[in-house]
Parts: sequence; C-alpha cells; structure tokens
Amino acid sequence: MENTSLLESDACFLWHPYSAMNGRARVFPVASARGVRLKLANGEELIDGMSSWWCAIHGYNHPLLNAAIDSQLQDMSHVMFGGLTHAPAVTLAEQLVKLTPEHLENVFFSDSGSVAVEVAMKMAIQYWHAKGQSRQRFLSLCNGYHGDTFGAMSVCDPVTGMHRLFSGILPSQLFAPAPQPGFGEPCREEHIREFRNLMANHAHEIAAVIVEPVVQGAGGMRFYSADYLQQVRSLCDEYEVLLIADEIATGFGRTGKLFACEWADISPDILCLGKALTGGYLTLAATLTTKAIGHTISNNPPGIFMHGPTFMANPLACAVANASIELLLESPWQQRVEQIAQGLEQGLAPCRKLPGVAEVRVLGAIGVVELKQAVDMNAIQPAFVEAGVWVRPFGKLVYLMPAFIMEEEDLAQLCAAVVKVVAAHT
Repeated sequence: MENTSLLESDACFLWHPYSAMNGRARVFPVASARGVRLKLANGEELIDGMSSWWCAIHGYNHPLLNAAIDSQLQDMSHVMFGGLTHAPAVTLAEQLVKLTPEHLENVFFSDSGSVAVEVAMKMAIQYWHAKGQSRQRFLSLCNGYHGDTFGAMSVCDPVTGMHRLFSGILPSQLFAPAPQPGFGEPCREEHIREFRNLMANHAHEIAAVIVEPVVQGAGGMRFYSADYLQQVRSLCDEYEVLLIADEIATGFGRTGKLFACEWADISPDILCLGKALTGGYLTLAATLTTKAIGHTISNNPPGIFMHGPTFMANPLACAVANASIELLLESPWQQRVEQIAQGLEQGLAPCRKLPGVAEVRVLGAIGVVELKQAVDMNAIQPAFVEAGVWVRPFGKLVYLMPAFIMEEEDLAQLCAAVVKVVAAHT
C-alpha cells in the first residue's frame, strides 16, 4: 500500500491509543524493524528509545526469537488451555517460579498486563472469600498506574492519573500518599505514617495492597526508596494483608535487578508480569502466587479460580517467552543495563541546565527528563522524528527505555536528540 493511501485509511478507520478520532495527531508508518531501529515507509530510520513501550528488550527481529516462533508454529499456534496443557506453558511456568522471588509457586497466564492485574485482584478477593472474610477493597499509592481495564483503573491514582473520567463508576479504593523518599534514601517514620494509619483503620476490609516496586511507571516515572517498599511488606505482614507487586514494567532487568522487588529483598504474595515477558513479540502476561493462596482458593467453595482467558498460555507466546528469558539470562544483561544507565546519565545531563526542565533522573535502563510544563505532542513528536529518533513523551515526561542491546554510539545519539528537541520545545 502506498504511504499516502495507508495514512488516509489509517485516519479514516483506526483509533490509536490515547488519541482522538479526528486525524489531527500525526502517525508515522513503519515498514520494518531490526535491532534498535525502526524503518519508516519513506525509507527513514529512527533509533527507538522506547522499546515499543518497554517490552522489546532484545531489539527487533532477533534471529533466536524468530526461530522460536517458527519452530512452535510447525506444531501448533494455539490450543485452548481448559483441560489441555502443552510443553511451552509448563516450561515457562517452571522458569518463572525459578526466577521470581521465593514462595511464588503457582502461575496463571493471561493476555496482557492489565488483565494480569485484574487476575491478581480477583485472586486476592477470592482468597479472603475462601477464608470466610469479605475483603473487597485495595490499598494503592498515589501516582500509581496499573492498567486500563476497570479493576486496574480503580487502583490507579484517582486524581492525577489518566482515568479521572471514570472515577464515579469505579470501585472506591484506598490511596496512600506517593512515596516521598527517593531511590537510595532511607524511609523514616513520617514517610510511612499515613500508609500505616490506613492499614490500621482498614485492614479488615483490604484484600491486598498493590504497588509498583521501586519505580512508579506511567503515573509519573518516579523512583522511590527500596526501604519504603520493605516497610510496606512488613506492614502487610503485621496487619495480615496480601501484597501484590505489579512488575509489568520493571520485570526482566529494566531497573538493574531481574525483578525490582530484589532492591528491597522482599517477596510479594502475588506478582504480576507482562511487557518484556516475550521480548516484545507477542502479548502475554503472568500472575504468580503462593501455594498457600492457591490451595486456599482451590480447597474452599467454589473450589476453582473464577477466570479463564480464551488465549490463556498461547503456545506461540509461551515459546517465544521461553526463548526470550533464555536469551536474557545467557547475556551479560546486568553489565549492559549498567552501561545504559551510565550513558543515560551522561547523555541527558545537559538537560539539567535547560530552563524548562524540572528534573533529570536515571535508574537502570530508564532515563527521565521531567519538564515544568506538559509537552505539545503535535509539535514535539515530529521534532523527534526529524532528529532521527523515536521517543514518545506523555504529560511533562520525556523518557527513554532503550533495548538492552543498544550500543554506546546509538545511545549517545538518542540522548543528544532528546537534549536538542527539549531545548527547542520548552
């Protein structure tokens, strides 16, 4: 299809994420992708700073991941998981149990990160139901983000989050202030006081606390104290409340640890994974929990967990997830993430001198330039493309989450483009 025709049809029929159906927001047709580069339909190449919303950690068109898809396709692309099983799913479950924090031994697969959160919330509610208790509320953190489906929206920040429009029809949850101590800082009593008070007053009705460990993602790209997370775990134990860790964005090495919970040396009762699980090839998510929770739900009426996605444990997705995890573990990923962190720190540092910039922060393979005012997407997005990079800001945040394979020269070029464009548009 010709480029002009493609764009016309796109404007006519397609609704893109967080956009209006009025054709005003410019989109850029991609013809192919390889390594860390997107090739546009007009022949231009862009260095991708987003890893396709943080999931393509090995870059694009990786031969080993391609081969895993091709091999699995010869056997079956999909089979229902109700009453059936298959090797890719069993192998992946074994891998996840082995790699994730201790005591997480039961794995439930679903289609996306938001659904993994829905599963976790239903799991927590059904656990307490099985124990004869009606606990149906959740305690979350301000500036948190957990997805776009209804249950997930209800535990996102109700004031500064993206889902204020739906606040009147979402379940009413409890929210503690966003963690104040930054990453690497101690958490003092005053930092955790309001969270503790909410637990003390509402533990009897709280099914679970849900947090994004160490990094609050789409709610503001905030990096917070591992000590705070450790104290949250302790309070959950003290008040007998489950802890859900949403590692959909942070899992598989993004922060410099395989899982962000490791920074605090804690294990949640329920863990949500997605995004990088398949290396960005296919949509797949997992919700892991303890045997105690699994057995409690399974041994009390109704005796089954009430959820079952049609494409649960899709064999193609599980096969490429197994290959992606193997590829990650066999690579010097810690060294690569550390090198990326150093490159981001050095490359984005000039932004600190720009008058429109409030803060620059880096953790692992995450670099954030927080502005004083929200960006004009219609102006800044084409400017990044003209600079030869793909960066997709939101609100006041211009951020980078490059693939782990990105070389020093490409990273330097990516950061230089951010400095140039931010300087020109703030």
